[in-house]
Amino acid sequence: MLKQEDNERLTRTGPGTPLGKMMRAYWQPAALVSEMPEDRPVKAVRLMGEDLVLFKRPDGGWGLVSRFCAHRGVDLSFGRLEDGGLRCLYHGWLYGADGQCLEQPAEPEHSRFAERVRIASYPCEERNGIIFAYLGAGDPPPFPAYDCFTAPDEYTFAFKGLWECNWLQGLEGGIDPSHVSFLHRFVGEDPREVYGQQFSEEVEGTGKKLSKLVGESYRPDIEVEQTEYGLRVFALRDLTEEIKHVRITNLVFPNAFVVPFGNNKVFIQWHVPIDDENHYWYMIFYDFQDETDKETLLAQRLEGVTLPDYRPIRNRSNNWGFDPAEQRDLTYTGMGLDINVHDQWAVESMGPIQDRTQERLGVSDRAVTANRRMLLRAIEAFEAGNTVPGLPVDGATAAALRGPLAVDTIAPADDWEQHWRKREAERRNASPWASESSSDDAQDLADA
Repeated sequence: MLKQEDNERLTRTGPGTPLGKMMRAYWQPAALVSEMPEDRPVKAVRLMGEDLVLFKRPDGGWGLVSRFCAHRGVDLSFGRLEDGGLRCLYHGWLYGADGQCLEQPAEPEHSRFAERVRIASYPCEERNGIIFAYLGAGDPPPFPAYDCFTAPDEYTFAFKGLWECNWLQGLEGGIDPSHVSFLHRFVGEDPREVYGQQFSEEVEGTGKKLSKLVGESYRPDIEVEQTEYGLRVFALRDLTEEIKHVRITNLVFPNAFVVPFGNNKVFIQWHVPIDDENHYWYMIFYDFQDETDKETLLAQRLEGVTLPDYRPIRNRSNNWGFDPAEQRDLTYTGMGLDINVHDQWAVESMGPIQDRTQERLGVSDRAVTANRRMLLRAIEAFEAGNTVPGLPVDGATAAALRGPLAVDTIAPADDWEQHWRKREAERRNASPWASESSSDDAQDLADA
């Protein structure tokens, strides 16, 4: 359990809060590129309690500025994209991507008032279908050389979803390896062929789907090690005396995790606060072997949400689609085949902000407790001006932040640590898009 003051410290991300200041020092997803239509690429965005408006610049880049005009507080998300900026509908004030007021048509011709008016603005960068924003002070850090950023666009797919709860609940679900044995279990035969396939694919060498394997082996040995980017989490399941199931996931500090998705696929997922009681998860899915069919993947995911807010059709208002007959005969949850809905129910059902003073954690919660300790230490370190995990200070540091390595494999019980490294090295060496950093990773793994 946590003390109330620590729970507040780990969940509040608004302007001026200790955690909010630290999270603003990292690049954060602000929108999907697919949300910005060619005919009007302007969108209202709310990030960590700040109301902003995102728009496309004439040079093809992105601008992110305060949502409200400095003149009379009018909503700029309805503004006109013209003359190299965003023009307010009320009196025609024009703002550039840097927040500087460029024109005030109703003011005297000789007036220099506009020069003294600037609204908040934040740098933006586009990476594999997501527009990232930097809301911190000073210059933004370079992007790490993570696979999600170095993979070619044609091998990736990006999406998002709205969860109506605090960001930390969503993140902690992703770094909890033991829940997959229950939450995503099937009572009947697993019929999935598309989404959720990391649990419906056969685990190599076992003849069993992952959903069945982890359901039968529900008491994994969980190990956690600290890395330069955050945490590496091992879930080890003894299948026989000779072999183990090895599943490796990662916490990418402060608010993302990386998970294996089938035999050659991985995804990274950020949990980004809208405010303290709602957040979006953003995902970049990447395939080490095949180019992605973006149209098909998008159509599959859009079936489960409403636009423009990306709110799941199954949600608190309809009990997440709970069906007692389905729970009896097919799925453990009775909430459909989409594993995102299972995870969504788990974290939303805790309430808008979980009261962690009332919980009771066990050995199986090692990754959750390790992350909370890391967060609390990092907030203190950041306030003191010291380094924090996963935040590169220069290009060399960013280039050294690779992977993270996410693996799902069967390994000899007496040599599992070397086996998973060998398997990952082989996967990276065989990848048609293996970057220089991926090749270096593969060599490092092979030499380990």
